[in-house]
Amino acid sequence: MSQVVIVADSTADVPQAMLSEYGIHIVPMRVAFGEESFLEGIEITAEDFYDKLTKSRDLPTTSQTSPSQYVEVYRKFLLDTPGASIISIHLSSGMSGTYQAALLAKDMLEEELGEELDITVIDSLCATYGFGLQVVHAARLAKQGLAAKDIAAQVIDLGKQRRLYFLVDTLEYLQKGGRIGKAAAIVGTLLNIKPILSVDGEGVIYAVDKARGRKRAVARAIELFIKDFGDHKDLNVAVCDAVNPEGTEEFLALMAEHFTLHEVVRTSIGAVVGTHVGPGTLAVFVWPA
Repeated sequence: MSQVVIVADSTADVPQAMLSEYGIHIVPMRVAFGEESFLEGIEITAEDFYDKLTKSRDLPTTSQTSPSQYVEVYRKFLLDTPGASIISIHLSSGMSGTYQAALLAKDMLEEELGEELDITVIDSLCATYGFGLQVVHAARLAKQGLAAKDIAAQVIDLGKQRRLYFLVDTLEYLQKGGRIGKAAAIVGTLLNIKPILSVDGEGVIYAVDKARGRKRAVARAIELFIKDFGDHKDLNVAVCDAVNPEGTEEFLALMAEHFTLHEVVRTSIGAVVGTHVGPGTLAVFVWPA
């Protein structure tokens, strides 16, 4: 039985305890404040990032990992573990070129070695723990001894079952980062209107609904989950926050009033995604138990 290695980029926002437990390999992306550049999760924590973000006059910039860096990661695993299969899962192609960089890396390495390699690159069509949950699922299946092709099929299927909504304090960061239209950002500042956002089938952010004030937006998001899952009451949930732990606990308490929650994951939105959504954001990901 060949070993299956799970690789992901750092925007998966998988808690460190899970990374260690399942042996998941994370390739860090970069965030920069002017001339200062940091590897996400290694040289800057989420807490330190948001502290710097709130004090910075200019929006930080982010950069994806290059194809050559993925080539080195893949080469290392193939050399260290002969016969290993690699499953590489990445931030939505609708938000970043990371997935394309990983695909190109596979092609480059195959050309270099002159053979077809057992590397499966998956577009998560999501961000933060929305694809982190796929990464963890893949690692659990690998630990059970499933073949790479079976793991990949289940990971893609899980992505289709996943539902998500996220609430931002302001659309300023998404607008500045080019992730949402300027008009929508202006509307979001009027009369304390809070947008409820999601990610579509192509992995692109879009506005689902809006509500006046944070509490009504949270209540509306719960209603949307109830509509999404109907009579299916047994769910897993992950709440990712940008320095908003109180919001996390509030949302989980409300979810528990309507669903039986099995796996519950709390994690922080890291620096790269945080650059585009800003502090105060809550992202909630739900999938069948």
